[in-house]
Parts: sequence; structure tokens; C-alpha cells
Amino acid sequence: MNQASKPAPSTHKVAPMSVFERYLTLWVFLCILVGIALGQVAPGGFQAIGRMELAKVNLPVGLLIWIMIIPMLVKVDFGALHEVRQHMRGIGVTLFVNWLVKPFSMALLGWLFIRHWFAPLLPADQLDSYVAGLILLAAAPCTAMVFVWSRLTGGDPLFTLSQVALNDSIMVVVFAPLVAFLLGLSAITVPWDTLATSVVLYIVIPVLLAQLWRRYLLSKGQGAFDAAMARIGPWSISALLATLVLLFAFQGEAILKQPLVIALLAVPILIQVLFNSALAYWLNRAVGEQHSIACPSALIGASNFFELAVAAAISLFGFNSGAALATVVGVLIEVPVMLLVVHVVNHSKGWYERGQTS
Repeated sequence: MNQASKPAPSTHKVAPMSVFERYLTLWVFLCILVGIALGQVAPGGFQAIGRMELAKVNLPVGLLIWIMIIPMLVKVDFGALHEVRQHMRGIGVTLFVNWLVKPFSMALLGWLFIRHWFAPLLPADQLDSYVAGLILLAAAPCTAMVFVWSRLTGGDPLFTLSQVALNDSIMVVVFAPLVAFLLGLSAITVPWDTLATSVVLYIVIPVLLAQLWRRYLLSKGQGAFDAAMARIGPWSISALLATLVLLFAFQGEAILKQPLVIALLAVPILIQVLFNSALAYWLNRAVGEQHSIACPSALIGASNFFELAVAAAISLFGFNSGAALATVVGVLIEVPVMLLVVHVVNHSKGWYERGQTS
């Protein structure tokens, strides 16, 4: 990235994406193939894994989800929340798109595409479950990957950190009631106790553990913290891929019978990503925010905390559910679509700055 695109050269240096990050879509495709193959070869073993539950929580998957989520949350500094005051317009756009537009627009897209336009092409008994998975995906704003997308666009790092910290704080309180409300609007019954358990297990406890770990690492110095982050970086993606192998081992039979399902589920997700990123980008331009603020604001609204969505879908509806499959489709298209959005915001900087109102 050239110098003109960097707000502050000393702190906004763009680092390359890791191999895991850049080729996430390829790894997911491989997990689909491996999972389906293993599910056909050793169905009894995976059924045994599926029965390893305690209070409706699958223990192997619960462990993998923690390994996925906690390293990401260690990066989040909730002390950065005071930074939101520096760019209230950008934060306002982020909150508006993330919490008032994104979940509701996905519920609408799910209703249009899954319940109506694509319904004849999908298994009738899974339609509600597919819609539920899409809602779970949209109700969880991105946490970790937004740092990557922001870095690739020269986004302001303090703003990126503060909006992630604010979103995560809101998610602890809002995720469960928002999901329950939207599923209720979609006539999908969700047991509140299971949803509340998912929030505690996959948001509250990981946040607390991650922040305790963060404090411990920082007490040993910034060098120790950075070294630990480098070591645990691959954990999240590795655990995600292992979870996907398990998921596709259970979903394999349904996918082999109807391979078109994945492509059909990708359509509303793709539309949602492009719509929300464009809306947030335009709104930041309309209110006069800097390009370095508009980029992370637009990108966090387009990307999803898919690790949480996958975990909640499995807890609420099970491995074999359409909800679990729908959240995984979000993982599948995340990287190529977000790289497209990154390309657009980088190459539209001139247009953006010509149209700022202040």
C-alpha cells in the first residue's frame, strides 16, 4: 500500500495476511471433502462424538470453540472503549449498521430467499433451520478478522480496536435477546435456557478468560504479549477447521444428496455482505468521517463472528441441522468476499474523499 493511504506511517504499516487467513476458503473446501469422506467411512465414530454431551453442550465442540474464540478475544483491549469519543460519527454508523440494519436485513433476506424463492430447491424440513443459521450469523459482528481487513485498508487501528471492544461489550448483553426476537419473528422456537447457556459459554466465559490471560501476558511486558500472540495465532483457525471436519462428517449425507444447498445459502449471505459494507461506507462519507475510519466501520458491518455463530447453531440445533450448515457457508465465502470489499474501498479512496461533507 502506498504512503498516501496510510494515516500515520509509523503505526499503520500494513502486514500481509497469514497463510491460514489468505487461504481460509481453500481450507474450508478441504474440510468439506475430508469431513464428508470420514463421515461415510466411519459414521459410528462420529455418532459417538455427537453423543458426548453435557446439558445439551457437545463437549469436544465446546473445547474447540473455546480454542477458536479465546485467542481472538485476548487481542481485544476493552480499555480502548474511551477512544470511541474521538470518532462518534463513525462509531454511530458502526452501531447503526451492526445492530439495527444487519440482523434485520438478514432475517428479511432469509425469509425471501429460503422460505420463498429457493424453497422448492431446498429440503422442506430444514427451511426454518437454514433461516435460523443465517440470523445467528448476522447477529454476531466480526471480532478478530476485522483487524486483518482494517490493516489491509490502512484503517485507523485505535478506531478499529475501540469499535471491536464496543461491539463485543454490546454482544454480551444483546446477542441472546436479539436472536430470540428475530427467530420469533421468523416463527422459529428457540429454548431460552439453551440460548442463554450458549451466550455464557461462548461469549461471557471466553471474554473473562481472555482478559485475564491478556492482563497476565501484558504484566510480563509487551514483548512477551506479542510473542504469545504469534504462537497462539494459528490455534483459532486450526480449531475452526477441526470443528468443520466434525460438522461435515455429520452433514455429508445431506450434502451428497443436495450439493446445490451450499450455493443457494451463499446467495443471501453474499447480498448481505455487499449491502451492509456499501451502506456503512456511504454513511461514513455522508457524515464526513475520514477514509481511515470509514474502512474499518464498513468492514466490521460486512464481516461476521462466524466462530460464535457456528457454536451457537450447533448448541441450539445440533450437528445435523441446516442452521449449522448455513453458518459454515458464511465461513466458506468470508475471505474471498471480504477481500473484494477491501479492494473496492482501497480503490475508491479518491471518490470517497471528494464527496466528504466536512
